[in-house]
Amino acid sequence: MHPKQLIVIAGPTAVGKTAVAIDVARELGTEILSADSRQCYRELDIGVARPSPEELAAVQHHFIASHSIHDELNAAAYESYAMAIAQQVFETHDTLVVVGGTGLYLKALTEGMDPIPAVPAEIREVLIAAYEREGISWLQQQVAAEDPQFYGQGEIRNPHRLLRALEVKRATGRSILDFRTGAKAAREFAIHKVALDLPRPELYDRINRRVALMMDAGLAAEARSVYPQRHLNALQTVGYKELFDYFDGQCTLPEAVADIQTHTRHYAKRQGTWFRKDPEYQWMAPDADVVLRHLKGKKIF
Repeated sequence: MHPKQLIVIAGPTAVGKTAVAIDVARELGTEILSADSRQCYRELDIGVARPSPEELAAVQHHFIASHSIHDELNAAAYESYAMAIAQQVFETHDTLVVVGGTGLYLKALTEGMDPIPAVPAEIREVLIAAYEREGISWLQQQVAAEDPQFYGQGEIRNPHRLLRALEVKRATGRSILDFRTGAKAAREFAIHKVALDLPRPELYDRINRRVALMMDAGLAAEARSVYPQRHLNALQTVGYKELFDYFDGQCTLPEAVADIQTHTRHYAKRQGTWFRKDPEYQWMAPDADVVLRHLKGKKIF
């Protein structure tokens, strides 16, 4: 067995990953690395459900408010960042807890990323501007026409994936799938994957209530503060785009809130589908004691 152990705690949004990860990390006497593609932005707080100051003080966290929305982040960049953090933490700890719901980031850390040629910034900027004007239907049509191979994979509701596929196609003339080898990178630590889940009605109720609490906490004001940068890739995300539409007069505030709840539920469903495709994940209730018993059975501590 590897002397170092990476413990992944994944699952859909609002399932309770943060609280479980903190309890597990405290029990193991180690640190937490986030695998959330939005909590890393320091300008975003309420709308990304960033851990509270008390939660952040309980355990050392990494990749939380560590970057700006102006930074260019993707799975490959996360892999480099996360591997550096893992090496740093493993110098003084035998375990590291990784928590988050961004499946591609977790895949990058645990399996590595295939190298994809750099895309000129002007191509990305043109596509984002067009997407902002025309919406996701236009984006879907462009990908279906230019990269039907990727479109056929089914990731047609995720604007990040669609934009990435389209920019790679326009920059290289090849499908992004052409660069995927399927080979897993070797890691010098053992990997244990846990996924948390709840019955769908309970999870959806938690999502709806969380969005309402976010609005009470000032999400509209937070979205207004970043509205001038709405074209940035970091802001093409649930919780902000819907409020941008409200600011633009395209819907009422109650409609925007309902859209956030609906789109978040859809996102949670996609997350569950992603993680269930990986047989290495062990599914369990969002209960730290349950997770710790599982890890103890693996003789991690």
